[in-house]
Amino acid sequence: MAIIVNLDIMMARRKMSLNELSELVKITPANLSILKTGKAKAIRFTTLESICKVLKCQPADILEYQELDNE
Repeated sequence: MAIIVNLDIMMARRKMSLNELSELVKITPANLSILKTGKAKAIRFTTLESICKVLKCQPADILEYQELDNE
């Protein structure tokens, strides 16, 4: 996928666990794990906003576009 999720990096920088973030964002740990591992197909803007608010970061700190090679 061309979108890279760097949520684990931001969580590590903020020294925050998956369970702690899930409680603060009000999302299940399972759904947050799917997002963190890059397996999510979509994210709601309200969820992204909550994550950014809790982690004190910008959406670009969490989501990154990387062009795929068409080999």
